Amino acid sequence: MAELGKGVTAGKLASNMQKKLTRAQEKVLQKLGKADETKDEQFEQCVQNFNKQLTEGSKLQKDLRTYLTSVKAMHEASKKLTECLQEVYEPEWPGRDDTNKIAENNDLLWVDFHQKLVDQALLTMDTYLGQFPDIKSRIAKRGRKLVDYDSARHHFESLQTAKKKDETKIAKAEEELVKAQKVFEEMNLDLQEELPSLWNSRVGFYVNTFQSIAGLEENFHKEMSKLNQTLNDVLANLEKQHSSNAFPIKAQPSDSTPAKANKSPSPPPDGSPITSPEIKTVNHELEPSSLEAPGAGIPKSPSQPADAAPASAEPAGTDAAPAGAEAAVTEGATGAEAPKTEADSGSAPSSLPAVVVETFPATVNGTEESRATSERADMPPGFLFKVQAMHDYVATDNDELQLKAGDVVLVIPFDNPDEQDEGWLMGVKEADWLQRKELDQCRGVFPENFTERVQ
Repeated sequence: MAELGKGVTAGKLASNMQKKLTRAQEKVLQKLGKADETKDEQFEQCVQNFNKQLTEGSKLQKDLRTYLTSVKAMHEASKKLTECLQEVYEPEWPGRDDTNKIAENNDLLWVDFHQKLVDQALLTMDTYLGQFPDIKSRIAKRGRKLVDYDSARHHFESLQTAKKKDETKIAKAEEELVKAQKVFEEMNLDLQEELPSLWNSRVGFYVNTFQSIAGLEENFHKEMSKLNQTLNDVLANLEKQHSSNAFPIKAQPSDSTPAKANKSPSPPPDGSPITSPEIKTVNHELEPSSLEAPGAGIPKSPSQPADAAPASAEPAGTDAAPAGAEAAVTEGATGAEAPKTEADSGSAPSSLPAVVVETFPATVNGTEESRATSERADMPPGFLFKVQAMHDYVATDNDELQLKAGDVVLVIPFDNPDEQDEGWLMGVKEADWLQRKELDQCRGVFPENFTERVQ
């Protein structure tokens, strides 16, 4: 017999195709009401509970992973903060060795907290959810065997009620019926015992998981509180010994209070132009109220000429410039004074330096882009992403993939999305694809919870 693949023969392939065709015909007849369907309401309730339990467990696992990611991020932020304290703590200050020890203990506490969360919560969560894919697969297989049983039963009944009876065919149909009934009842009995037990186990699991998390958090914060108190004592001692050198922090003036440096000085008696320090330009804007000084006109934008701004006059005798004089304020320079070219001219213009911002077009690494396109072309049609098996999975049907931990699977879409069961993916093992490039002979379904996305 011709070999089509490892462990797959033409006869087996034909037998599987015939089974699928018979099941499809039976389901159509049942939906049209032309064939009765074996029902078990108690089992259906168990399946609903199973699906609800799987959904809740998967959400808890996802949220727990998010929590662990946040703990790791907080660890990094805390580490950076303590490192900053070590850098600014000068060698001659008292308590330097203590601050270094506190930083080390702080880091160890975070590492220990994260690792215990992984060991006592996440791994337990993974083990708990690890049993669901196998049971889900067996529930689906029970459904297929139930269809086989109903089909065999209907076939046997039709032969018995036929006008022209063939005893040989009737005997063979009865034999097939007994066989199908036996397979179905064995699977059904096992699931009838396991599903209620699994449903009842959820309470104890949730209690243990959240008690572990709560206990770990309590101990972590208790130890962290001791470190914080020690750090507070070290800093209090530093403040006590250097209290005479305390630096007062003064309140900053509000924007509505004019700064003295913003006022334009009175021109010299001889009429010579006013000189001012070099003006530095900064590429950001300040509020006009913090730049304006009495008697000075403020341009609306850095590129607008100073002579376009209206001039304001002040009475004689003030510290401001004479009426009509203008002060050019460069963008971003607070308290700086602009030079005047003619003190006795009421319309003397002053030019402002224009701020030029050059932009450069972003470049794209064409080599990397072409490489990514080339890699994509080597993938099977409709390739979605890669996953890696985290646990071994033993296939229970001919349309499933057998996985070993470490196997890389290329995920592809289902030909008919309606056939996809929740928690299952369609794919082909990367090694098989690279070796054979035959999608129809290599692809199969596998439980998503047994894998982890890698690309």
